[in-house]
Amino acid sequence: QPMGQGGEQELETLVLKLSVLKDFLSSIEKKALKALQEMSSAAPSTPPQPLSRKAKSIPVQTFEVKLDVTLGDLTKIGKSQKYTLSVDVEGGKLVVLKKQKDTQEDWNTFTHDKIRQLIKSQRVQNKLGIVFEK
Repeated sequence: QPMGQGGEQELETLVLKLSVLKDFLSSIEKKALKALQEMSSAAPSTPPQPLSRKAKSIPVQTFEVKLDVTLGDLTKIGKSQKYTLSVDVEGGKLVVLKKQKDTQEDWNTFTHDKIRQLIKSQRVQNKLGIVFEK
Protein backbone atom coordinates (compact mmCIF):
# COMPACT_ATOMS: atom_id res chain seq x y z
CA GLN A 1 0.00 0.00 0.00
CA PRO A 2 1.66 3.28 -1.10
CA MET A 3 2.39 5.91 1.51
CA GLY A 4 0.56 9.24 1.15
CA GLN A 5 2.46 12.30 -0.03
CA GLY A 6 2.23 13.89 3.43
CA GLY A 7 3.72 10.77 5.00
CA GLU A 8 6.58 10.79 2.52
CA GLN A 9 7.32 14.45 3.29
CA GLU A 10 7.33 13.73 7.02
CA LEU A 11 9.66 10.81 6.46
CA GLU A 12 11.99 13.00 4.37
CA THR A 13 11.98 15.64 7.13
CA LEU A 14 12.86 13.01 9.74
CA VAL A 15 15.65 11.69 7.55
CA LEU A 16 17.04 15.24 7.20
CA LYS A 17 17.07 15.75 10.95
CA LEU A 18 18.75 12.44 11.60
CA SER A 19 21.40 13.32 9.04
CA VAL A 20 22.30 16.43 11.07
CA LEU A 21 22.84 14.23 14.12
CA LYS A 22 24.88 11.81 12.00
CA ASP A 23 27.13 14.64 10.85
CA PHE A 24 27.68 15.69 14.47
CA LEU A 25 28.55 12.13 15.45
CA SER A 26 30.95 11.91 12.50
CA SER A 27 32.71 15.09 13.61
CA ILE A 28 33.08 13.69 17.14
CA GLU A 29 34.48 10.47 15.69
CA LYS A 30 37.03 12.41 13.60
CA LYS A 31 38.12 14.42 16.65
CA ALA A 32 38.49 11.23 18.68
CA LEU A 33 40.56 9.56 15.95
CA LYS A 34 42.78 12.65 15.68
CA ALA A 35 43.31 12.65 19.46
CA LEU A 36 44.21 8.95 19.38
CA GLN A 37 46.67 9.54 16.55
CA GLU A 38 48.27 12.41 18.46
CA MET A 39 48.54 10.25 21.56
CA SER A 40 50.09 7.34 19.67
CA SER A 41 52.61 9.57 17.88
CA ALA A 42 53.85 11.05 21.18
CA ALA A 43 57.34 10.02 22.28
CA PRO A 44 57.16 6.54 23.89
CA SER A 45 59.65 7.60 26.57
CA THR A 46 57.11 10.08 27.94
CA PRO A 47 55.08 8.42 30.70
CA PRO A 48 51.34 9.08 30.55
CA GLN A 49 50.36 12.06 32.64
CA PRO A 50 47.68 11.53 35.28
CA LEU A 51 44.47 13.43 34.66
CA SER A 52 44.29 16.62 36.63
CA ARG A 53 41.45 19.02 37.34
CA LYS A 54 42.72 21.19 34.50
CA ALA A 55 42.32 18.39 31.94
CA LYS A 56 39.94 19.29 29.15
CA SER A 57 36.57 17.66 29.39
CA ILE A 58 34.02 17.13 26.68
CA PRO A 59 31.22 19.63 27.25
CA VAL A 60 27.60 18.52 27.24
CA GLN A 61 26.14 19.23 23.79
CA THR A 62 22.54 20.37 23.37
CA PHE A 63 20.42 20.18 20.21
CA GLU A 64 16.94 21.39 19.32
CA VAL A 65 15.26 18.51 17.49
CA LYS A 66 11.88 17.38 16.28
CA LEU A 67 10.97 13.96 17.55
CA ASP A 68 8.91 11.56 15.49
CA VAL A 69 7.83 8.39 17.26
CA THR A 70 7.64 5.46 14.86
CA LEU A 71 6.81 1.81 14.98
CA GLY A 72 9.32 -0.80 13.88
CA ASP A 73 8.20 -0.48 10.27
CA LEU A 74 8.73 3.32 10.37
CA THR A 75 5.00 4.04 10.56
CA LYS A 76 4.80 7.45 12.21
CA ILE A 77 2.70 7.77 15.35
CA GLY A 78 1.23 11.20 16.08
CA LYS A 79 2.58 14.65 15.28
CA SER A 80 6.23 15.78 15.35
CA GLN A 81 7.08 17.61 18.56
CA LYS A 82 10.03 19.84 19.44
CA TYR A 83 12.44 18.56 22.07
CA THR A 84 15.84 19.43 23.44
CA LEU A 85 18.38 16.64 23.14
CA SER A 86 21.31 16.84 25.57
CA VAL A 87 24.32 14.57 25.01
CA ASP A 88 26.81 13.99 27.85
CA VAL A 89 29.59 11.92 26.30
CA GLU A 90 31.72 11.63 29.45
CA GLY A 91 28.73 10.76 31.62
CA GLY A 92 27.35 8.36 29.01
CA LYS A 93 23.90 9.95 29.08
CA LEU A 94 21.35 11.18 26.56
CA VAL A 95 18.58 13.38 27.95
CA VAL A 96 15.42 14.06 25.94
CA LEU A 97 13.63 17.14 27.35
CA LYS A 98 10.19 18.42 26.40
CA LYS A 99 9.04 21.77 27.72
CA GLN A 100 5.37 21.79 28.57
CA LYS A 101 2.90 24.54 29.35
CA ASP A 102 3.36 26.54 32.55
CA THR A 103 7.16 26.02 32.41
CA GLN A 104 6.86 22.36 33.38
CA GLU A 105 9.43 20.05 31.91
CA ASP A 106 9.18 16.40 31.02
CA TRP A 107 12.39 14.50 30.41
CA ASN A 108 13.76 11.02 29.88
CA THR A 109 17.36 10.06 30.56
CA PHE A 110 18.97 7.20 28.65
CA THR A 111 22.33 5.75 29.62
CA HIS A 112 24.72 4.56 26.92
CA ASP A 113 23.88 0.92 27.60
CA LYS A 114 20.19 1.54 26.78
CA ILE A 115 20.94 2.83 23.26
CA ARG A 116 20.93 -0.23 21.04
CA GLN A 117 21.47 1.27 17.60
CA LEU A 118 22.07 4.52 15.72
CA ILE A 119 20.74 4.45 12.17
CA LYS A 120 21.97 6.99 9.61
CA SER A 121 19.54 7.70 6.82
CA GLN A 122 20.90 7.00 3.38
CA ARG A 123 18.26 9.18 1.73
CA VAL A 124 18.41 12.33 3.86
CA GLN A 125 21.79 13.55 5.11
CA ASN A 126 20.82 15.06 8.49
CA LYS A 127 18.54 12.34 9.81
CA LEU A 128 19.44 9.84 12.48
CA GLY A 129 17.35 7.10 14.02
CA ILE A 130 17.96 5.95 17.58
CA VAL A 131 16.80 2.52 18.77
CA PHE A 132 16.50 2.17 22.53
CA GLU A 133 16.40 -1.00 24.60
CA LYS A 134 12.90 -1.77 25.86
